[in-house]
Amino acid sequence: MRKAARDPAHDPARDPAQDAVRLEALTRIYGTGGSAGSTVTALRAVDLAFPRGSFTAVMGPSGSGKSTLLQCAAGLDRPTSGRAHIDGTDITELSETRLTELRRRSTGFVFQAFNLLPSLTAAQNVALPMRLAGRRPDRGAVREALAQVGLAGHAGRRPGELSGGQQQRVAVARALVTRPAVLFADEPTGALDLSTGRELLRILRELVDSPDDDGLATVVMVTHDPNVAAYADRVVFLADGALASELPSPTPEAVAARMTELTALRCRTAPRHREEAAPAC
Repeated sequence: MRKAARDPAHDPARDPAQDAVRLEALTRIYGTGGSAGSTVTALRAVDLAFPRGSFTAVMGPSGSGKSTLLQCAAGLDRPTSGRAHIDGTDITELSETRLTELRRRSTGFVFQAFNLLPSLTAAQNVALPMRLAGRRPDRGAVREALAQVGLAGHAGRRPGELSGGQQQRVAVARALVTRPAVLFADEPTGALDLSTGRELLRILRELVDSPDDDGLATVVMVTHDPNVAAYADRVVFLADGALASELPSPTPEAVAARMTELTALRCRTAPRHREEAAPAC
């Protein structure tokens, strides 16, 4: 059963230690501008917090900045301005080396594409973050991570011997093996059938609802599916790179209605210049 929804986390008096991830005036602009170039503003001064022990879905029309927000929040992309904090550390101040170390220690990332190495077994794929960090793989931690996603008996199998849902669960185990403070997921059910997607969402839900001894798990997930978003404690909506609204205790119907409103608004306000692509209305 889903926990009660968290309160919106925009209170300036809020203790930052309560947040697994905190974004302050986060802006991301692509392109150089000037007479010979053009720029695209993917994020516009976004203020957003993801409390520890929460499950948040991020939604918005195509081109609203969802994936950019996730990448900047996870330290995979650098913001043009503003700040991003992970587990209390301002990652915008870190060198590339220290940022990489923090990502390996404090974050896990699950992509729509499983990104497993086909020549490695499930256990070896899960152990990969430890090897990349220069650590000897902890076999006990690998076994525990695979068991956590229901694959205790599949450690020796290679990706080609697993179903799509099993491969995605291996990817989740790989993201969890270092016991990160926050798990980022970009369309994690996008390549799965309905039944397998529900099983994966149940696993993500249990990570938040049944934290281990290391503390509260936090999940931040980008999705376009209202049924998927309904597994979260709250949904945050982006439009044109800015925070548009939030929805606590989401239901599929309420999420779908909000998305319809945002898409309709985008269609009414989008520029109709010939050189710009028309929005999907």
